[in-house]
Amino acid sequence: MGWTAAMLVILGLSLYACSNKMEFTTSPVAPAARGDVNIKKDRNDNYSIDVSITNLAEVERIQGENTTYVVWIVTEGEEAKNIGQIQSATRSISNKLKASFQSVSTKRPLKVFVTAEKDGAIAMPGPIVVLSTDSIQTSTGANQPL
Repeated sequence: MGWTAAMLVILGLSLYACSNKMEFTTSPVAPAARGDVNIKKDRNDNYSIDVSITNLAEVERIQGENTTYVVWIVTEGEEAKNIGQIQSATRSISNKLKASFQSVSTKRPLKVFVTAEKDGAIAMPGPIVVLSTDSIQTSTGANQPL
């Protein structure tokens, strides 16, 4: 193997090792919803968070008077933090019930979850959890820092 090929293999393995992908577990609130979250540490030591969801019902169909889905992360030693919202079907959820969301965190997320809320600017999550990861795992399957 030439020097260039060896460097490409090492680069590819290092990028793979710095990436975490986890499927969301569903809840009885929206049993058809499926999704995953991919977390990558970038060269600035930030964590890129990419959420992809399919079969996500319009938020108005979820119990209560909800107007938006809110994405939350839990980091070590901290409570849940609102990192943004996925708005109703008329705005960012396609007619095929698909949604995506991207954000960045300076701290490594240990858990990611989505709730249905009346207000996207809330500081604490409400009780209606639509999707959740149990925890974020490395690509080797172990709960380890990136």
